[in-house]
Amino acid sequence: MEEHKISVVVPLYNEEENVINLIDRIHSALQDFEFKWELLLVDDGSSDATVSKAKQAQQQYGNHVRIIELTRNFKQTAAMQAGIDFARGDVIVTMDGDLQNEPNDIPKLVRRLLNENLDLVAGWRKNRQDGLFLRKIPSKIANKLIAKLTGVKLRDYGCSLKAFRAKIIKKIRLYGEMHRFIPAWLATVTSPSKIAEEPTTHHARTAGVSKYGISRTFRVILDLLAVYFFMKFRDRPGHFFGSIGLFLSSIASIIFAWLLYVKIILGESIGQRPLLFLGILGLLAGLQFITTGVVAELLTRIYFDETRKAYNAEEESPTENSEEKWKSK
Repeated sequence: MEEHKISVVVPLYNEEENVINLIDRIHSALQDFEFKWELLLVDDGSSDATVSKAKQAQQQYGNHVRIIELTRNFKQTAAMQAGIDFARGDVIVTMDGDLQNEPNDIPKLVRRLLNENLDLVAGWRKNRQDGLFLRKIPSKIANKLIAKLTGVKLRDYGCSLKAFRAKIIKKIRLYGEMHRFIPAWLATVTSPSKIAEEPTTHHARTAGVSKYGISRTFRVILDLLAVYFFMKFRDRPGHFFGSIGLFLSSIASIIFAWLLYVKIILGESIGQRPLLFLGILGLLAGLQFITTGVVAELLTRIYFDETRKAYNAEEESPTENSEEKWKSK
C-alpha cells in the first residue's frame, strides 16, 4: 500500500473531563498504525479547562497534536470545517470528543477507505448506547428520511466517526448544522457507490454533559429541506420555482374560465365572489414564483461561471508535462 498521511479531526466544546483520556486513547489506538498521522483538536470556544488540558497533553506527546482555537462557540459544523481546512493529510478522519466513538475503529475505517478505493467510510453505531426515546427513535426516523430524500443509503447519518479522502471532502463547504448531512453533500461531488458504511463501537457517555437534545429534531428537518433542494435543483432552480408557479397559474386559469362561464353564459354577478379573489391571488402568486425562478436561474449561471463548474471530474492519468498530452502526426 502506498504512503498516506492521516489527519484525525476532533471538535471539542467543554470536554475538560474527557480530553486527556481521549488523546491517550487515540495514541494507544494508533501507536502501531502503518501510516503517519496527526491529531487536530478544534476547540469550539470552550468556557472550561478543555484547552489548557489539551495543551498539557500536547507537551507530553509532541507537536503532531495540533490545537486549533476558535474565537467563540461557532457550533460543531464550523469546528469540523475548521479542522478539515487545517488538516494536512490526504485522508481525514472525524470523530466526537466525548469518548462515545471508539478510537480503535479508526484504522479499520481508514484501511477500508484505501483498500476499496472509496471516498467516504461512515461509522455505523450498530449497538448505540443512548436513550431510546430521546435519541435512538428520533435518529432512526431521521436516518430513514434522509436516506429516502437524498438517495444515499446509510443507516447512521449522525455518527461523527468517518474517514474521507481529503481531496473530496475539501471540495464541499459545511455551514449551519450541516455536519449531519456530510454523506449527502459528498454525493454532489462523488458517486454514491464510493460511499460505504462500517459498523463501529459506541460507548455511553461517562463524563461531561451532552450538547444535544430533542430540539435538534426540528433543525434537522429544516436542514434536510435545504439539502434536498440543493441536491435536486442546485443547477436548475427555475424548475423548482417555475413548477410551483405554473401549477398556481393553471389553477387560477381554471378559476377564471369558470367565472367567465358563470358571467357570460349564466349571467350571474361575480364581482363579490370569494373565488374571484382566490383566482387573482393564485395568478399573482404564480407569476411571483415564475419570476423568482428566472432570477434564481440568472444567479445560478453567475455562480457556476464565476466560482465553479456544474460538474466534478478528474483526469485518470495526469501528467506534469502538459505538452505530452497532444497528439501529433
